[in-house]
Amino acid sequence: MSNETTAKAPAPQGGRAGMKRELSEEFKAYKHVWVFVELERGQVHPVSWELMGEGRKLADKLGVELAGVIIGAPGEASKMAAAECFAYGADVAYVAQHEALSEYRNDPFTRVFTDLVKTYKPEILLLGATTLGRDLAGSVATTLLTGLTADSTELAVDADGSLAATRPTFGGSLLCTIYTLNYRPQMATVRPRVMAMPERREGRIGRVVEVVPNLVESDIVTKVLSFLPDRESSKSNLAYADIVVAGGIGLQSAENFQLVKALAEVLGGEYGCSRPVVQKGWVPVDRQIGQTGKTIRPKLYIAAGISGAIQHRVGVEGADLILAINTDKNAPIFDFAHMGVVGDATRILPALTRAFRARLSVNRLAS
Repeated sequence: MSNETTAKAPAPQGGRAGMKRELSEEFKAYKHVWVFVELERGQVHPVSWELMGEGRKLADKLGVELAGVIIGAPGEASKMAAAECFAYGADVAYVAQHEALSEYRNDPFTRVFTDLVKTYKPEILLLGATTLGRDLAGSVATTLLTGLTADSTELAVDADGSLAATRPTFGGSLLCTIYTLNYRPQMATVRPRVMAMPERREGRIGRVVEVVPNLVESDIVTKVLSFLPDRESSKSNLAYADIVVAGGIGLQSAENFQLVKALAEVLGGEYGCSRPVVQKGWVPVDRQIGQTGKTIRPKLYIAAGISGAIQHRVGVEGADLILAINTDKNAPIFDFAHMGVVGDATRILPALTRAFRARLSVNRLAS
């Protein structure tokens, strides 16, 4: 594939010394920042609005417009999504509607998206690193012969207007910043909850560009025969929980992990774990937090017996308050935790559970 990306350690503020390249006249025509608004079964995935907030910052720095891209079936859901784009900061909403787009299928969505890009030429294209977003982003980048930085944790633009997308690499042991130097658009995916949700501004309006895709259902090989919802999907709400208690290998046994669940229950929060705990088989993979698991932004995160390697850090550093409990005073987690307790989590967790349960009982009696 004819694309070129350059990876290196995070660049110092002010640009990439010695890396600037002059774009061809063709690529100078690419302007504006686009965010793919993931609309599935009438619902917009929250990562779309998180990216809209980040896209607004990039567009303001570049002095260009921010646009939301909505692909779906004709109906109220698409219209409402366009209105929400403006509430979350977009200047323009590109709305492509066709009956063949009522359910996500890679082929028609890729065709419509790439046609939009070729017609309107955005310079930056952002998608959520969801199951749908990852599938679509890879196809769009391949079709357009451009670069794609997956699972970015930070986005910025340099003085020359190049997108700097930072992500973990080498198994999470290093953060690198990736540039797509000679190709447009510059594409990146970002996982849910990595970016903060922007403030919603009621009454904000913008320009709607309606597009009628040239699609024929009989030309599309794949068909959606039925929809079977995942009945387990609602059981874990880690990404959007206000309080999360997580345990690591420092808990020593699967039985001791019940201490994490007990504290989470008392606090009315969710429970999670680090990758080694999943590898041990103590907890299902949907509870894993970190680079290869869920990214969270709770108001309170309690990490018990978790060392805090960079793979875990990238999944939790957006938390408002991190309390770490570990027997090793030199554990990496103490480098980014807001509060730390050096001690045995199997003794401290039950003490916290008793204390919070007593406090809640007192509050109930007082009320």
